[in-house]
Amino acid sequence: MDHLMTHHPGLRFLRRSGSDRASLALLRRFALAASLALVAGLPALTSGPAAAQERFIVMASTTSTEQSGLFGHLLPAFKQASGVDVRVVAVGTGQALDTGRRGDADIVFVHDTAAEEKFVAEGFATARRNVMYNDFVLVGPKADPAGVKGPDIAAALKKLAAGGQVFVSRGDKSGTHAAELRLWKAAGQDIAASKPAGYRECGCGMGPALNMASATNAYVLADRGTWLSFRNRGELAILVEGDRSLFNQYGVMVVNPAKHPHVKAALAQQFADWVVSPTGQAAIVAYKVGGETLFFPNAGR
Repeated sequence: MDHLMTHHPGLRFLRRSGSDRASLALLRRFALAASLALVAGLPALTSGPAAAQERFIVMASTTSTEQSGLFGHLLPAFKQASGVDVRVVAVGTGQALDTGRRGDADIVFVHDTAAEEKFVAEGFATARRNVMYNDFVLVGPKADPAGVKGPDIAAALKKLAAGGQVFVSRGDKSGTHAAELRLWKAAGQDIAASKPAGYRECGCGMGPALNMASATNAYVLADRGTWLSFRNRGELAILVEGDRSLFNQYGVMVVNPAKHPHVKAALAQQFADWVVSPTGQAAIVAYKVGGETLFFPNAGR
């Protein structure tokens, strides 16, 4: 964490037998894999030896890891090292964890430590491992009509609540949304009970939330990785950064085959082991945008 501060100022479940539930999960995963294959421009259906030889896993992850460009850099390196393809379902952290709970993913790579620990405690994974971190930043119009610029996120949010300026919330139960709600609460604002006058929920990913803020000159909490990769900034700029409460940790968990016997736990474990290995950690730190590192590896800490 000190390093960070130095570097930067679905389907309804039915009452069925166990075998029926497993069959339903397999059908969902087949449909999901076919959709991902079509999106990637790959054959959706294969048969015979080609299907038997295909090695892939489904990973439920966050929009920030995808929209920042990290996976475009990281996953080809893993495939070259292992021969295993990773097909990503990029959603908010809450949705990603629910995808894992249903057994519709083999591995989960997200950024809400409390929710991840609950996932493990519920038995949907046997372990959680730190992978990397970056930080959140408060972005807003360069003119800063609310006067929030500075190093204190709680003070900034209090000013936003009092002034009524527009603040775009992802409102999607993502890791960023969970962090935002914690930060508002620390600033004395319980969003569930009372929303500030300018509070707007988009129910969307990080990229669309930034686009909305750019179009309306609004304030928004963003992960630094997606912000650095975002090009439609308009009049937006980082106004608050460096506060320790803005620390943003990512973790990886293999879905527990004891809960869902059909998951590809062995292949998923290969990715989990690789991403926390010296090779995987080096690949993370090597990813930069405009010469700036987006994520800092911290496996084992």
